[in-house]
Amino acid sequence: MEMNFYQPQQTLSGPAYSPWFKLLATVVTVALAGYGVSFALRYALLDYGWSVVLLFFAAMILLCLSYYGFLHAELVIDMHGIRQSGLWNRQVIWTEIRSAKLIGIPLAGWLSPPRLVVRTGNSFVTFNGGTPDLLAEFARISIAYQLKP
Repeated sequence: MEMNFYQPQQTLSGPAYSPWFKLLATVVTVALAGYGVSFALRYALLDYGWSVVLLFFAAMILLCLSYYGFLHAELVIDMHGIRQSGLWNRQVIWTEIRSAKLIGIPLAGWLSPPRLVVRTGNSFVTFNGGTPDLLAEFARISIAYQLKP
């Protein structure tokens, strides 16, 4: 018989990334896309073969997909567990969690708030929260699972 060690008081959902992080992602994406365009204009890519052209376009497509994932990623914390959508969906149910911890970058909390790192069996799953409510719930989850026997 497995018990749920943690249950949120209410269902919370919101963006997985903060507005500052989305702004940084926009700046970096525009800079990389601009560099890619200038590179394509400076060098005749067809002189290097189709493999170089395909690699270049694959890199541009991956850049666009990653940017889309940052802008549209959503996080949901409910009675079943934690889910984050994006380029790759992540999901952990409460009974799978062995421990949870908030990990942050010192002096860069304004840009990249702490992330919740959840240990499940042999793997670690990282969740991002883009609103103060989600970050507060991350703190409660972290405290609850630090005390787990």
